Amino acid sequence: MTTDAEPRLTRLDAASAATAHTRVTTASRGPLVRGLVALISAARRTRDGVDAAVDWVGQVVTPAGWLVLASATIGVSVGWIFGWVEWLVAGFAAVMLLAMSIPFLFGARAYDVAVRLDHERVVAGGEVAGEVEIRNRGARATLPGRIDLPVGSGLVELGVPLLRARHVVSQPVTIPTPRRGVHTVGPPTSVRTDPIGLLRREHAWPDVHELFVHPRTAAVPSTSAGLVRDLEGNPTRRLVDADMSFHAIRPYTPGDSRRQIHWKSTAKTGQLMVRQFEESRRSRMAVVLSLALDDYADDDEFELGVSAAASLGAQAIRDGRDLDIVTGASIPRVVKGRLRAIQNLEASSPRALLDGFSALEGLEHTMPVEEVCRLAVEASDALSIAFVVCGSKVGLTRIRQAALAFPADTAVLAVLCDERAHPRVQPVGSLTLLTIGLIDDLPALLLRGVQS
Repeated sequence: MTTDAEPRLTRLDAASAATAHTRVTTASRGPLVRGLVALISAARRTRDGVDAAVDWVGQVVTPAGWLVLASATIGVSVGWIFGWVEWLVAGFAAVMLLAMSIPFLFGARAYDVAVRLDHERVVAGGEVAGEVEIRNRGARATLPGRIDLPVGSGLVELGVPLLRARHVVSQPVTIPTPRRGVHTVGPPTSVRTDPIGLLRREHAWPDVHELFVHPRTAAVPSTSAGLVRDLEGNPTRRLVDADMSFHAIRPYTPGDSRRQIHWKSTAKTGQLMVRQFEESRRSRMAVVLSLALDDYADDDEFELGVSAAASLGAQAIRDGRDLDIVTGASIPRVVKGRLRAIQNLEASSPRALLDGFSALEGLEHTMPVEEVCRLAVEASDALSIAFVVCGSKVGLTRIRQAALAFPADTAVLAVLCDERAHPRVQPVGSLTLLTIGLIDDLPALLLRGVQS
């Protein structure tokens, strides 16, 4: 007997039906979803456009322009509502001023500007010559304008005449450098504005130069002459197996070099005897500069300290010495007294050294010079001579404490910068104190020698 079986829905059929239902639902909702997405996108684009327009207006309209715009709005509105002709005339006059200012903004991007400096390194107190080349790369003449050239915190303004198409003009520029530092020259910025100053448009070019203003230095004597030679030529208290200063004869111990055997003493005593020497002072030198502003009477005294340290370091590099230039580092006020930090300047060449000195600044929160000396010794204890450069506010007690941070066989010289004092050299125990009032005093004091 044949019966009609009820239709069964398999898993595959169920999945196909669900997919079809989803497609139908999505298709039915497609226009609504697409419309909503398009509306949201249009709202976002409108918002971005309004924000961009507001930013552009804020950059273009000057305070005087806002005043004139407010006068135009109030004048036209009040005159129209109350029928006051005078207010209408004033409002329309303000509108005309704004309208006539707009053409002066055109052409701000029609230039190619290049900045060239004769030198990128100069000594403080000098000046740097250069030029700004302006080329009209457009196909039509451009109205007169102005180029602003930032120099550090200052600004150099250069006038741009009427330029024909493809025409080039060079404007000479002289940059004074009265103070030491690293100054940024650029970027050059074209400024387009109307004669009244209601509207202003700027465009900057990515042409930036770094100008290194080195500290003033003095030609100090070679570190193999004068005072440094007298101090460094003496033998140390450290005993070694081979050097130039003979100390004594002692019995041979395993590991001693056979070249140091003293045969005459060996023949007399019947046992091997070797020579022992006192180690001569090594040629490694350290210059420690205090950056604490409290150690100096004023900014000029601080600059004197920087010049003295730079002079000593540059001459040491020329003499081929191993050199450490150590200064204090900036320490946040909240951790002052709990954090110890120093910084070493690059001393690979005189130029690199002076570039590092150009960037130094006085610090309000840093370690005292005594602590800087201790960290300098921990970093490199093989020092033959050390210079400690500080200001007049550092007392003799603190200078002695700074000298005690170095090993006993290291000759320590302190350079005290005091513009009101007479230059002199005075021994203070094992420490030699040099007092200078001008950078030109340093070479003469170093030439006098220990006997003075």
